[in-house]
Amino acid sequence: MARWVALLRGVNVNGITIRNADLAVLFGDLRYTDVRTVLASGNVVFTAPDDTSDVQTRIEQGLRDRFGYDAWIVLVPHDHLAAVVDAFPFDSAPDRHDYVVFGSDDTALADLVADLDADDAVERVTRGDGVVYWSCPKGSSTGTTFAKRAAAARFKRSTTTRNTNTLRKLL
Repeated sequence: MARWVALLRGVNVNGITIRNADLAVLFGDLRYTDVRTVLASGNVVFTAPDDTSDVQTRIEQGLRDRFGYDAWIVLVPHDHLAAVVDAFPFDSAPDRHDYVVFGSDDTALADLVADLDADDAVERVTRGDGVVYWSCPKGSSTGTTFAKRAAAARFKRSTTTRNTNTLRKLL
């Protein structure tokens, strides 16, 4: 058995509302165990059989069938999540938000940071192991150079962003 974290993209925004209780039932119906939902932003920790080749596909199809929206997730091994959080490269500060961008496509993550002309005095961005780390001033998480790039439609199906405070709750 393997422990996983499913990070759902675009849940409880833009008219896609899924209650945590309903999300947990879906994962149980998919025969996953030890299901735990965290916050209302589409975070599920669960256990699946070792053969996980179809876990992402099954979850995305289950979300589409049950909740009627074009669902995408990023699937992260639970032990990898701990390493990602521990490796956050920037100093935290009370006036900043620290984020990790996860991707199901490494090329998309590379494209996020390629030739990025971000102002280091405002935001900090760097690649990590299967992620992009990002720190920005509070109140600017939609207006910075990186934020605007990450919001582009081409990244919608393959990336999702989480605050490091949320990630710690998933551990």
